[in-house]
Amino acid sequence: MTYLAGALGLAKLILLILAGLAVYLVLKNYKRRVNHNGGKASRGDETMVRCAECGVHHPRSESLLAAGKFYCSAEHQRRANHGG
Repeated sequence: MTYLAGALGLAKLILLILAGLAVYLVLKNYKRRVNHNGGKASRGDETMVRCAECGVHHPRSESLLAAGKFYCSAEHQRRANHGG
């Protein structure tokens, strides 16, 4: 029984070492990828703007621009223009 308990302890130790090695390799690969991209997100950077009506931030490409202000939807643009 002692031999079996020692073997199980050794197996757990080996699994722990392998798990640590896997975590190390994943983090190393992630760090290399981030450094390769210059620290930027892989999707590309896009300017975020704030809706003048509700204050929600959203991508500039998805916003509506009216009178120098950005809006997240046509409804908010209409509300702001009609004062309501």
